[in-house]
Amino acid sequence: MVCVQITVDGRPGVLLADPGYHVPRVVTVMADRAYPHTGWFTQSDEPQCRKEYSYAFSPHNGSYVEWRERETRGATVKCQTSLVYVARPYLDGVNVTERRNLVYNFRSLLARDQKGHLIAGLYFPVGGRGKDAQFTLFFDSGTEKQKTKYKFNTFIDPDTIPDSISEEVELCNAQMNYKEGELRNIICKLAKVLSNQSFIDQVLEINDDICRLCL
Repeated sequence: MVCVQITVDGRPGVLLADPGYHVPRVVTVMADRAYPHTGWFTQSDEPQCRKEYSYAFSPHNGSYVEWRERETRGATVKCQTSLVYVARPYLDGVNVTERRNLVYNFRSLLARDQKGHLIAGLYFPVGGRGKDAQFTLFFDSGTEKQKTKYKFNTFIDPDTIPDSISEEVELCNAQMNYKEGELRNIICKLAKVLSNQSFIDQVLEINDDICRLCL
């Protein structure tokens, strides 16, 4: 993420850009929330889900920008807030971001186009117990975006993966610009990791501890 401090007619603000993430635009955040403050915008609008984002300085501490996410699925609306620290230069992502992500309870491997739109990939929650652990694979089938859920235990033994599933994985693999068979190898390795319930329990416990610290 890139954060640039700006002043417009004496009014402070920041520009936020995160080309490595999934917000394909520069967001303007003004302290007074007046023009050219971006405000709420639609990040994605699909038949099953609409996501809207808003970035604004925290009213409790001006060192932070609050990133608000509003997710609408049918009649259900889910909201959550994250914080972006903007008061000092962010010089060491390894000590903060990467370590936090090691134990995050939702994982994804995605390919996007130049505008940030999803092309293909997979995602899954960490926490499904044993044979119930599953992931969602998605790719463009030519006429529509195809999404299918698979159980990880199907990939424990690469030699027993059904041909029909292997074909879909390879279609996704190609759209992610991987070498032939690379995505399948990744999924097989994930299947072995997720089958270690003791390890997964420890990861989730650490994640829960971090979440409680943030409350």
